[in-house]
Amino acid sequence: MANQKQSKDSTPRHMMYGLLSLGLIAVVGAAYTAAIGWLWFRQERLLFEPTPLAADHVLSSDPDVEELTIDVPGAKLSAAHLKLPSPRGVVFFLHGNSGNLTDCLGDIDAFREVNFDVVMFDYRGYGKSTACIESEDQLRGDVRYVWEYFASQYEGKRVVIAGQSLGTALAAGLAAELSAAGRTPDLTMLVSPYSSMRALAEELYPWVPRKVLRYPLHTAEHAGRLSGPIMLLHGDKDELIGIHHSESLCTAAPHAQLFRVEGAGHSDVHKFPSFRKALAGALGVL
Repeated sequence: MANQKQSKDSTPRHMMYGLLSLGLIAVVGAAYTAAIGWLWFRQERLLFEPTPLAADHVLSSDPDVEELTIDVPGAKLSAAHLKLPSPRGVVFFLHGNSGNLTDCLGDIDAFREVNFDVVMFDYRGYGKSTACIESEDQLRGDVRYVWEYFASQYEGKRVVIAGQSLGTALAAGLAAELSAAGRTPDLTMLVSPYSSMRALAEELYPWVPRKVLRYPLHTAEHAGRLSGPIMLLHGDKDELIGIHHSESLCTAAPHAQLFRVEGAGHSDVHKFPSFRKALAGALGVL
């Protein structure tokens, strides 16, 4: 009788624990679903970290740097153009996910030294560029539009398509498009690249389903379609985008050449003498 009573008394307790567990699972599931929903609609806040500038801000006081505004569908993009007297070619440079053009313009002496013009622009919402980034197709369309704006000025000259960090997938994509159209760049240069944003996101946010990412940004896929030379420069102490991403790119594009910048991290790679030496060497022989 005692055992039967104990069994009867314990049944409601098991039921209560079960209901509590189900309730906890439901709460966690709802929170997870809400987090995934927020990521789907607001992931631009995670991927892009623009620093806006006032409309009257002067990007550079250098006399050989021209500032201009390029109209694209739905936006006005701020651009800078280093124009040398008799350049050997041009570097079309796509910057990373933070800051604006002022962060890049302080490092263009290396291009002057090898007599290359430089074209760069701020993505939507960055610097003095208007509007906001809304999709990968839109972003790639802006890149294509700005390049075509300048391309005719460099017919018959050397063309380098370059990108850093976020810009590496955009650079590889543009270079692949140009190659498919019979205009293969003389060099595609990727600094601190990632094999894809999807692969990087799986490392940083393994709990997020792959389908949530609206910006897969496949660098390796585009690099693998390039027949022209590819130069990769990567700091061996990069903790944000590990150098294994460049190694994956070398697998996708076996003709790519990887330069390991010893001691460099992610944001300081351009400050190392070995980086500038590799850059000057690559552009100097074009």
